[in-house]
Amino acid sequence: MLSITVMLFSCSNNTQEVRDFLASKNLPIGKAKNAFHVYKDSGRITSKLITPLLLDFSNRKQHPYNKFPKGVKIINFEGKDSVTITGDFALSYSKTLVSEIKGNVVVLNHTEQSRLETEQLFWDQKTKYFFSEKAFTLSTLKDTIYGIGFESKEDLSKHLAKKTTGKLETIEQ
Repeated sequence: MLSITVMLFSCSNNTQEVRDFLASKNLPIGKAKNAFHVYKDSGRITSKLITPLLLDFSNRKQHPYNKFPKGVKIINFEGKDSVTITGDFALSYSKTLVSEIKGNVVVLNHTEQSRLETEQLFWDQKTKYFFSEKAFTLSTLKDTIYGIGFESKEDLSKHLAKKTTGKLETIEQ
């Protein structure tokens, strides 16, 4: 009985040791399935994040991040505008507030009815800015632009198309 008691007290579960172990093995500190997260500012909903799987790597000292290996859908509410961002995979770095979204990336501005499609998009949440060096298609009510390399505000306004390719299609109304 004494040896069992000594054995139980010799096992400790120091939280920092567990975090360090998980970080050294490149394991997430947390996992959420079918996550639905609502962000609020001053009691007002500013965005929603929906994902089938979220892996929390916030235990990384230099570059803590969240990983969305099965895709992500983010809905931003900015005044009267609503923008939806979807992709097959995403990484979001908490220190820099920069996210990388990859695979079938689509950004929709529901108010302006504009749509951006690309394979990779970086999103700077501090400056509310998108950029990509990949091929893209930007469709608006008036035209469609094809190119390689793109920058814009997160609502797809004030965009800069770096290398336009193909033809600019004007949509007749």
